[in-house]
Amino acid sequence: MKSSHGNKFVQLVSTILSVLLIAVISGCLAVGPDYVRPDTTVNKDWNTKLKSDSDKKKTDTNNLAAWWNALADPKLSSLIERAEKGNLDLKKAQAKIREARARRGGAKASFFPTLNATGSANRSRSSENLGSNASIGSNVDIGSGTTSDLYAAGFDASWELDIFGGVRRSVESTQANLEASQEDRRDVLVSLLAEVATNYIDVRTYQTRLAVAEANLKSQEETYQLTVWQSQAGLSDELAVQQACYNLENTRSNIPILRTGLEEAMNRIAVLLGEQPGKIHEELTKRERIPVTPLNIAVGVPADVLRRRPDIRKAERNLASQTASVGVAVADLYPKFTLSGTIGLEALSTGNLFSSGSRTYGFGPGITIPLFAGGSICQNIEVQSALQEQYLIAYETTILNALEEVENALTAYAEEQHHKQTLTDAAAAAKQAAELAKNKYQSGLTAFNDVLDVERSLLSFEDELAKSEGTVTTNLISLYKALGGGWESAANSNKIFLNRK
Repeated sequence: MKSSHGNKFVQLVSTILSVLLIAVISGCLAVGPDYVRPDTTVNKDWNTKLKSDSDKKKTDTNNLAAWWNALADPKLSSLIERAEKGNLDLKKAQAKIREARARRGGAKASFFPTLNATGSANRSRSSENLGSNASIGSNVDIGSGTTSDLYAAGFDASWELDIFGGVRRSVESTQANLEASQEDRRDVLVSLLAEVATNYIDVRTYQTRLAVAEANLKSQEETYQLTVWQSQAGLSDELAVQQACYNLENTRSNIPILRTGLEEAMNRIAVLLGEQPGKIHEELTKRERIPVTPLNIAVGVPADVLRRRPDIRKAERNLASQTASVGVAVADLYPKFTLSGTIGLEALSTGNLFSSGSRTYGFGPGITIPLFAGGSICQNIEVQSALQEQYLIAYETTILNALEEVENALTAYAEEQHHKQTLTDAAAAAKQAAELAKNKYQSGLTAFNDVLDVERSLLSFEDELAKSEGTVTTNLISLYKALGGGWESAANSNKIFLNRK
């Protein structure tokens, strides 16, 4: 009898070892498609040319990583540093990275066995009438009405062998998702820094435009007073007085609009920093010049954008994740092998529970083979494959949109510089014309309409020039954003969120 039991045990162990050997031999097998990064061909150079021939030769990575330093504005640099620490969207992106890392850990847990401890205490009573009327004339009565106890304790373990790589594909997918979430944080950071800088330029632009409007208001007040004196002296009529008056009040009416825009820009910066609106007004109240753009900008070549822009990198990682998900679906077509076992104690009384005769055990391999599922497995594979194709198209679309964004930013930056130069010349001419017209009117050599026209033109040109100066810098910020600059600046201080281990 003992020999028979021993032979069965040896056979069982041999079976388990055979399954394990299959697992080792098949260790490198993972069904489904292996991911290959798409080979994307882009133009060797940009269509839009900047002034400097050397601008496109090579991207200065260090300068692009902290591009705001090129504007040489300490206040802007301070605001950007504070935004990196306090922005709520950035904190949300960091939380998503933690979520993705936890999901990857959950997927990796499937590589390991599961072990559970169990314990129970049951009391049961049988029926006294069970079977008493089973048949006519029967004297059998199997219902004794007795009460019995059963105590049990033990451990059970199970381990699903990843023979066909379903778990490995799942880990591969969650790893790519983690990397995509890291790129998403970088993309949020790129947009955040650009938005902080853009609103800061808006603040300085509104302040400059307010200064222009107030200077013109003062000049027009002097003109108005001159027309009043001329009218009182009988040297001009009431028409000139009223014309000077409405010109003055028209300029005055623009000031509240500019103040509103200034207030909104400062409130927006506060929110971007994770502060309540109005929190940073005091430190921005003092008027400062609009930051001047650097003379030379190194933008590199289109291929640099593909390597640097976080949104492109994120789209590529999403594609990798979905490709692995196809493998997870394909693995459902194949058998699943498990090893399971239990060891425990069972007794009718607690006193006998820990005696040698109360020991129980059981172990052995198991296999589950999918035979019929109504086509759901194949349909799920088709779903995952279609999603993979969608992610590939999304990746290609992201690349095209990125290249378009850079081209548009290059054009806007180059053309606005020309616009600014023409406005500079026009404003200088208008200022000189205003002085000449006022002197001639005061001497009675010209009509007041000439003064009115040049004052309007002067205000218009100087206001447009202030807006153009801000737009040039804003367009440069848009160019830096389009190139994917900015996220590297926080890499060292945020390694916990950016590592891929």
